Amino acid sequence: MQFYQNERLGLFLDGPNLFAAARTLGFMIDYGSLLRLFRNSGQLIRVNYYLPIADDFATSPLRGVSDWLQYNGYTVITKPAKDYVDANGRRKIKSGMDIELAVDALSLANSLDHIVLFSGLGDFCGLVSALQRRGRRVTVVSTIRTQPPIVADDLRRMADQFIDLADLAPMIGRAPAA
Repeated sequence: MQFYQNERLGLFLDGPNLFAAARTLGFMIDYGSLLRLFRNSGQLIRVNYYLPIADDFATSPLRGVSDWLQYNGYTVITKPAKDYVDANGRRKIKSGMDIELAVDALSLANSLDHIVLFSGLGDFCGLVSALQRRGRRVTVVSTIRTQPPIVADDLRRMADQFIDLADLAPMIGRAPAA
């Protein structure tokens, strides 16, 4: 990882995308270790975790995760997820959290030197480009070690730095719950 101790860092974690990438790679994220790793990499200004929530959130196991994150240095941004049926009749869930993440990253850009985006969605190419035009460095954390790769090729190429989540696993991973 290439960070500078005097850089003001902002972490923006696309919760569902990060969870899916780690699960596909065979580990779970230890969010305490992740926070320590980046606190030691620069001046950590902001850590935003984006979490779409379902109607049953109050009784969901995600409620405990959300609470832990909030008590331990993360800002958790939630938005109700919406159910819909796709053209093939399959039930899907859509949250639109990418808009909130992009707006927050752009709003905070003047207070940050380096943005770390934990997502592989190609929809974030416009955000990365806008941040770079403002003179900000952007690191994308996702993976190419799955079939198919979770990170969009355009997003990976556009980033100033790409970190494969698999390379971070020894530092921020824990075994999945049985």
